Amino acid sequence: MTSKSQIFAGGFSEPVFESQSVFRMLMDGMARPGTIRTVTTDVGQPEPLGPAAGAIALTLCDHETPVWLSAGLAKSAVAEWIGFHTGAPMTREKAESRFAFIEPGMSPSSFGLFAAGTQEYPDRSTTLVIEVAALGDTGGEGQDLTLTGPGIPHATTVKVSGLPEVFARLWSDNRVLFPRGVDVVLTAGQQILCLPRTTKIAMQKSDFSSAK
Repeated sequence: MTSKSQIFAGGFSEPVFESQSVFRMLMDGMARPGTIRTVTTDVGQPEPLGPAAGAIALTLCDHETPVWLSAGLAKSAVAEWIGFHTGAPMTREKAESRFAFIEPGMSPSSFGLFAAGTQEYPDRSTTLVIEVAALGDTGGEGQDLTLTGPGIPHATTVKVSGLPEVFARLWSDNRVLFPRGVDVVLTAGQQILCLPRTTKIAMQKSDFSSAK
């Protein structure tokens, strides 16, 4: 498939129904951090954008939401695909973006470069959609994220593979800004894990391969 045909391909086949379904997943995920949701809709997004990230873009982005893309995504057909299907403008300025999409293996040097909202309007911030290798339960390789905070009755632990090593520091710096700060959505293929800024994260690396 050529780059030009990738731009016009895909999208929601039933826009109202499918966008509402993804929106509900995101809202429920933000209300209940640590729960992993699976997007079943095939939106035909161009690589290296993942299917869940593509569905999020189609659901949340529009002509009033500037989008920032990491380098690999910006060099691909992703920018034009999002623009064609949603009308969202691209921006090179992180602080101007309402949504930022980050490819696997990449990480911003600081969340502080993105919009953090204001004390009066904390919702005027950037939501970061970060692709990782895998999301799942504890066990195996990766990092155990133990989450506490609003929406989590006690504590919950999830496994994340491919999370940038600097994430723990970035998240700690982000929480200091509360009620300002960014929200993060981790995606892995068709899966979604929401991390609102209210969530406290304790991270521990785990690798059980040597025990086999």
